[in-house]
Amino acid sequence: MSSAEHIAKDQAPNDARPPSRLRQLAAASIGNAVEWYDWYAYSFLAVYFAGQVFPQGAGNSLVPLLSTFAVFAVGFFMRPVGGLLMGAIADRRGRRTALTLTILLMGGGSLLVALTPTYGATGLLAPFVLVIARLVQGLSVGGEFAASTTFLVESAGPGRRGLFSSFQYVSTTLGQLLASGTAALLVALLSERQMGQWGWRVPFLIGALLSLLGLWIRRGAQETLPQALDASPEAADRPGLFEALRRYPRQSLLICGITAGGTIAYYTWTTYLPTYAQVNAGFDKGDALTVGTLSLAFFALLQPLGGMLSDRIGRKPLLLGFSLGFAVLVVPLLHLVTDTFASLLLVQCAGMVLLTGYTAVAAAVNAEVFPARVRAAGIGFPYSLTVALFGGTAPYVGTWFKQAGHADLFPWYVAVLCFVSFLVYLTLPETSRRKLEK
Repeated sequence: MSSAEHIAKDQAPNDARPPSRLRQLAAASIGNAVEWYDWYAYSFLAVYFAGQVFPQGAGNSLVPLLSTFAVFAVGFFMRPVGGLLMGAIADRRGRRTALTLTILLMGGGSLLVALTPTYGATGLLAPFVLVIARLVQGLSVGGEFAASTTFLVESAGPGRRGLFSSFQYVSTTLGQLLASGTAALLVALLSERQMGQWGWRVPFLIGALLSLLGLWIRRGAQETLPQALDASPEAADRPGLFEALRRYPRQSLLICGITAGGTIAYYTWTTYLPTYAQVNAGFDKGDALTVGTLSLAFFALLQPLGGMLSDRIGRKPLLLGFSLGFAVLVVPLLHLVTDTFASLLLVQCAGMVLLTGYTAVAAAVNAEVFPARVRAAGIGFPYSLTVALFGGTAPYVGTWFKQAGHADLFPWYVAVLCFVSFLVYLTLPETSRRKLEK
């Protein structure tokens, strides 16, 4: 009998059947999609509400956009805190408890963004409210990855951890796709003036409502950590907040190395690339959102294929292919971006094929590093810290390079980080055939 089946039986009522893996997968994925819809709506709509929330710099139209992306990065710096706190809750009280808390926080943050006043009406209160909202969302999303990663991988059957792992980014991408699609639809239906005045608020209101739906779905999930439901004295010995860092320092550093190249490539290609095309090639805003939506749909379809491939040939070949491919090709690919629809679509889809080598297996690789006792917190803090340092700052760094007159340096910045991760991947043992450590 598989470990997942043992866990399910331990947690099912005496007269109930263990939950199906499909149900577990749906509970994690649907809630995760809602969570990431709320998070990504911000980046897709930044160009519309930047001037509403931040004052215009004298003679520089990029100042509000830079300020908005700076707040985007601030939200990322709450992610390590969320990864540590929510990861500890997931290890002490169970994965489902942590997943419930994260989606409640995300919905509240999304509602607060929707209600953010304008700078013209309230002055400094407007950016202050936006910062608070992003801090709450950062806390939520930092814990979401830790809890949902462990939940997905622990719910998988033998030889299926890669496939289940891939749904971390399937659901993340579906949430991002929904955010991009909603933004593109509003851009098509509303004028530029209407989008700037009130249209940008609509997706955040929708996100707050969707969070309630995600909460309801997650209530039907079954816990995958038996110790969370065990009332025996032995189970009362729960892990401390910093136990993963204290007992597994090498593994914590390994998570940072695994993540660095993947996160900069991911946020460059899925979040910043439409804005990069706008500020560097004069690409139309509406067309950029449409390209982003089409390429994200393509990306979501690739994830299960990458996950299944990793279950057959291992995680390491995919990671090496991704990192070396990006290190070599990111500079020429970004230089191919012009103001034509086809150029941006081809560049974005080509990068996403390479990126799948990381995203389809990242959850499985991270979960296979730590034992169950500290798995969520062990993943959550170093992963979220690395994402904050390199992923969350990608839009800001790219826009800053443009403002400084050195836009050509940004692709090299991405290439160097991907090469660093390539060197880390070379040292990794293959974990796809190992049993998940309990």
